[in-house]
Amino acid sequence: MDEIRIENLEVYCHHGVLKEETVLGQKFLVSLTLFTDTRQAGKSDDLSHSIDYASVAHFVEERMKGKNYKLIEAAAERLAEDILMAFPLVERLRMELKKPWAPILLPLDTVCVCIERGWQTVYLSVGSNMGDKRAHIEKAVEGLKQDEKIRRLVVSSLIETKPYGYTEQEDFLNGAIGLQTLYTPEELLDKIHEIEKEGGRERTLHWGPRTIDLDIVLYGDEVIQTDELTIPHREMHLREFVLSPLAELAPWAKHPVLGYTVSELERKVRSTAND
Repeated sequence: MDEIRIENLEVYCHHGVLKEETVLGQKFLVSLTLFTDTRQAGKSDDLSHSIDYASVAHFVEERMKGKNYKLIEAAAERLAEDILMAFPLVERLRMELKKPWAPILLPLDTVCVCIERGWQTVYLSVGSNMGDKRAHIEKAVEGLKQDEKIRRLVVSSLIETKPYGYTEQEDFLNGAIGLQTLYTPEELLDKIHEIEKEGGRERTLHWGPRTIDLDIVLYGDEVIQTDELTIPHREMHLREFVLSPLAELAPWAKHPVLGYTVSELERKVRSTAND
């Protein structure tokens, strides 16, 4: 991906733990690498197709002066998030926040925090088999859309499927959701649990009936296995009701462990079902 860089933007503000830092203030240096696609801007010579680095620089100054933080880690985290939400063409950024006047009573050039943040592409499965199934799914989708840390949300067609595991229940309405998010996988899990709770989800029976069910199927190329979260979803490659809607949105998306694309996995599951 192409890069636009701002090096050592000087901002005088009041971040720090010590009283002298918050009262008197000090100089900070901000360096940014903004990852974006500059091809269209290069061909059109039109600023609307690129990132206005002057606007970014003034935005950084405004945000750095707008609120005081004890830690430069906190200042960097908030600033990165603000830039990513304010400038849609920035897909990812790398930031160095330098503190050249750090009061440690020893000679140094600078103290620096370096972070890299960006929008992550995520795919969810969604399902319901209680009450107005379509309405439950639409409400969950709306809850995701309203979150400022989620963008570019798309929803597959919804398909009716037989229940999996515990079969003494109504048929499901299933689909897939694609989105970009600034949430970490753990934060996104908390978010979808919150939406499920608002939708009346009760976790009383494994594979049992539910008003709304949201699962993280793929999160970029991440492979995560903890007590709370497994990515890719541990059984996505076995479930046609997950793969078929997902293949509509992202047939090329690759399972980071098995190495197969979603469309290849869907064909394997269908072939096995027909044997």
